[in-house]
Amino acid sequence: MISREEALQAFIDSGALMEGHFKLTSGRHSNQYMQCAQLLKYPELTEKVAGNIAGEFKNDDIDIVIGPAVGGIIVAYEVARQLGKPGIFTERDNDKMVLRRGFKIEPGQRVLVVEDVITTGGSVREVIEVAENSGGIVVGAAVLVDRSGGKVTFGVKQAAVLTLDITSWEAEDCPLCKEGHSEAIKPGSRI
Repeated sequence: MISREEALQAFIDSGALMEGHFKLTSGRHSNQYMQCAQLLKYPELTEKVAGNIAGEFKNDDIDIVIGPAVGGIIVAYEVARQLGKPGIFTERDNDKMVLRRGFKIEPGQRVLVVEDVITTGGSVREVIEVAENSGGIVVGAAVLVDRSGGKVTFGVKQAAVLTLDITSWEAEDCPLCKEGHSEAIKPGSRI
């Protein structure tokens, strides 16, 4: 496991924690953006940060690890690898999170839900619902980065490698816009 300081430095060094003027998926604006894919492209860094999650849940009798596509795929794979368990992912089909590709959760399986980054926790909640509707028992939810500052909860054991309180504003209240900074960019996956 790596320390919070080492993890933060890994996100900065890899270019995952970006500074600028950003439009978030919610429509809000921020001066920071977390693009975990920039860290996840480095296997050795991915192994380290996923190791923190695997370490948190190594004694919880996890049967299967699941994450939402796209951000949770690599995280689910690496956490599952370290726990010695299968790793699967959900996908959107007509705006609904579903299991595809022959993936399934058997009734009674103990499930760990993982994601790269959360702001509101919406995707994690959807994956929890998929797991529970399949008969799985969700025993935990873990993320690489909780950018809600720890405000989002899921009603199960929870872990985050990094918890950041990234400031954001409604677009009409954005001080960067008011100061005439460049137009907010949207570097996320839902462009």
